[in-house]
Amino acid sequence: MLRTILVTAALAIAATAALAQGDPIATRKETMKGVGAATRTGNQMAKGEIPFDAAKAREIIQTYANAADKMHNYFPETSKTGGETTAAPTIWQNQADFRKRFDDWALEIQRASAQANDLESFKTAFGNVTKACGGCHETYRIKKN
Repeated sequence: MLRTILVTAALAIAATAALAQGDPIATRKETMKGVGAATRTGNQMAKGEIPFDAAKAREIIQTYANAADKMHNYFPETSKTGGETTAAPTIWQNQADFRKRFDDWALEIQRASAQANDLESFKTAFGNVTKACGGCHETYRIKKN
């Protein structure tokens, strides 16, 4: 079942390339759904709710890497509103910082990929990667009630 979730997340991210051309809001939502699914699995492994699996850990990290590589492209000027977006206006007010956060996240993901071989290393690396997610969401995402 877990592998099915990860494969589904990977397919969702792959499908985002096709969606990006027509609807960047839908594309970024789909990409984040894949990241969310990977994060849930990573949290379960880190908490011991499911057994640690190095291959699954690498799949999680790869899901993040794919998102970090492309996600900043899904915020053109034409996608500030509509589609029930939760993207904050500060994205377009500070594009340099927004882009830098994805670049920094990508570097953290690269470090994490080298640490996905055992549970303790994965916990540390996974924590660092997800901390970067939270920081970006705090600044660049509108919270829903």
